[in-house]
Amino acid sequence: MAAMVLATARLLLRGSGSWRRSRLRSGGPAQRQFSSGGAYPNIPLSSPLPGVPEPVFATVNGQEKFETKVTTLDNGLRVASQNKFGQFCTVGILINSGSRYEAKYLSGIAHFLEKLAFSSTDRFDSKDEILLTLEKHGGICDCQTSRDTTMYAVSADSKGLDTVVGLLADVVLHPRLTDEEIEMTRMAVQFELEDLNMRPDPEPLLTEMIHEAAYRENTVGLHRLCPTENIAKIDREALHSYLRNYYTPDRMVLAGVGVEHEHLVECARKYLLGTRPAWGCEKAVDVDRSVAQYTGGVVKLERDMSNVSLGPAPFPELTHIMIGLESCSFLEDDFIPFAVLNMMMGGGGSFSAGGPGKGMFTRLYLNVLNRHHWMYNATSYHHSYEDTGLLCVHASADPRQVREMVEILTKEFILMAGTVDVVELERAKTQLTSMLMMNLESRPVIFEDVGRQVLATRSRKLPHELCALIRSVKPEDIRRVASQMLRRKPAVAALGDLSGLPAYEHIQAALSSRDGRLPRTYRLFR
Repeated sequence: MAAMVLATARLLLRGSGSWRRSRLRSGGPAQRQFSSGGAYPNIPLSSPLPGVPEPVFATVNGQEKFETKVTTLDNGLRVASQNKFGQFCTVGILINSGSRYEAKYLSGIAHFLEKLAFSSTDRFDSKDEILLTLEKHGGICDCQTSRDTTMYAVSADSKGLDTVVGLLADVVLHPRLTDEEIEMTRMAVQFELEDLNMRPDPEPLLTEMIHEAAYRENTVGLHRLCPTENIAKIDREALHSYLRNYYTPDRMVLAGVGVEHEHLVECARKYLLGTRPAWGCEKAVDVDRSVAQYTGGVVKLERDMSNVSLGPAPFPELTHIMIGLESCSFLEDDFIPFAVLNMMMGGGGSFSAGGPGKGMFTRLYLNVLNRHHWMYNATSYHHSYEDTGLLCVHASADPRQVREMVEILTKEFILMAGTVDVVELERAKTQLTSMLMMNLESRPVIFEDVGRQVLATRSRKLPHELCALIRSVKPEDIRRVASQMLRRKPAVAALGDLSGLPAYEHIQAALSSRDGRLPRTYRLFR
């Protein structure tokens, strides 16, 4: 059998060879030369091939390479754009409004408006009709509210720019706010609040609490989420009253990425200039221009965390602590050193995946998580606004070790103003630069960056300028901003079993000491 197979193989090879020779003699396809053959012998890859036309690459001049163009319309609305290669664009309207402006209104209006976004308008009878219109241009839409900004955004084919801007103008200025839509929004808000309280990850709730503690009953300390008692009170009249004062052209920016600036300005004039909004043209008379007042303080929420995550491997019961101190606004020069300091602290969960760029050499990993195996989390956050900022550290551990955990955090805060190693500083600066540039490769992120900067400063600081500022940060800058921060009263948020939580005065005393130790307490009975 083997001999037969071998004989057959030889016949096939012999046959294929004779077929190849006959094709060569007849001048058929066997004469074709491939790129790996000898058509261009001894030509290096760095040199152009002879006889082949030189390629023409897309080029930009120095003015257009990173330029963000800004135009202000007659009604005060700003139009900002950043050109970017590609078929799709991201366009949206950013408004200087949010929960910080609700001091004179029912708390939760901005939260309601976020849920009501892209509902029926004067031109569109339903949300489905809006989505079908966007689908024709491959588009998606989204609305997000923060403490100081509301953002309506659409990503779609650039050819549909006129349709997209018209739709955005209608959604922002001409919402119907029907009774049925408001009732559906009440249900959505109620569900979100219930979900927030049941979620195993407490970070969103702790962020709310630390702001409430740091800015007691003012500006960014006001509730971002609608309180349960206000859900039934918010109606069309309350919404129109708020919209009349804060949805005005001088508080808006129409931003676009991946579009021609002149075309965007033309669309803005067509749909956003001289239009009468659904709430009328009365002049805004009750605009809150309050400046954030940092107060410090503590907000505690006793809660049974033992059944947060049920299942075959339930999550352990943890107590969560967040300690914060006032930093600075994003308009100040010290914003960049604070951003580097936050990156230098880093941190994460005890089960975070390691690897390059994951922050395994940050201080909260090296000094806290690696040394104290019983701590489940230690993460640094930096929140910055146009008139204030907050740098805070979130940590979680077993309720029996809360006091020890708090002392570890206070020691780390004190060490911020101590010696800064050149290697760790360079690593933090490189990591911050890398994160900035990688994020700015995404079109929606560029859109948000353009919109927020133009809304706050009427111009945009370009990426290479920010990278230069990051590179210029020195160890003494870190020590200086940390020392300034430690002079302020702390803000403390605590969630879970708080029986072992030290008194606020003791935490304040530890942050004012040289070593960050909590005052010793003695008990007669244990």
